[in-house]
Amino acid sequence: MTMKSFIAGHEVVTVDDALELALGTPLELWLGVDGESAEERAARLDAARDILAEEPELYDRVTTLVAEGLAHALTSLVSPSPTVVFVGPLPGGEAA
Repeated sequence: MTMKSFIAGHEVVTVDDALELALGTPLELWLGVDGESAEERAARLDAARDILAEEPELYDRVTTLVAEGLAHALTSLVSPSPTVVFVGPLPGGEAA
């Protein structure tokens, strides 16, 4: 049996799903898509500006999500420092 995750009644299958549900908008609106024309990009950015004008708290939500994501990514990249264990003198009387 596998566990499923849901946000506000929607199943979360990927990280992108979770981000889209947390933001309330598709990621493509903010990130664009490969091969979009200059006209499509301008229209997408206009729509994004309109959304931010109508919902200014969205900027804070996005900033929080990015900060949390970066903190998690950095934490997972940094491994704990190796533990040094003193095992006693080396042969010949030298300390380790």
